[in-house]
Amino acid sequence: MAKVIAINISDKKGIIKTSIKEGIFIEEYGLKGDAHAGKWHRQVSLLAKESIDKMIEMGVTGLVPGKFAENITTEDIVLYRLPVGTKLKIGDTVQEITQIGKECHKGCAIKQQVGKCIMPTEGVFTRVLKGGIIKPGDTIEIMKIKNR
Repeated sequence: MAKVIAINISDKKGIIKTSIKEGIFIEEYGLKGDAHAGKWHRQVSLLAKESIDKMIEMGVTGLVPGKFAENITTEDIVLYRLPVGTKLKIGDTVQEITQIGKECHKGCAIKQQVGKCIMPTEGVFTRVLKGGIIKPGDTIEIMKIKNR
């Protein structure tokens, strides 16, 4: 069963995030207190533990949830294969996938520290349709897959 393994937050963009015990996700805004939150299509970022494990297998050490600046670290769900428009029930929230992958900006702290970033190909971005609290251990349910 797909689940949340970490909630991560930072007060500046482009830096590694710190794990927190629970996150308050605000409708049409994102994670309360996070630098990436706002009225846009990339309110929340998600990355699977399995994607992080790929980097570990390539020899990158010291990787923990939040190291790729993801807000939600997941397990047992292949996020980047879900089409844009897919709705996910995560904890108390409902989120919609709005983008898969992103271009790393020049001077990205993650790429500098880690050497490579997996977010451009396997990171997923959502907007919050229904706010609520998310904690590690919460389940992730695919609600609806929109046809491409």
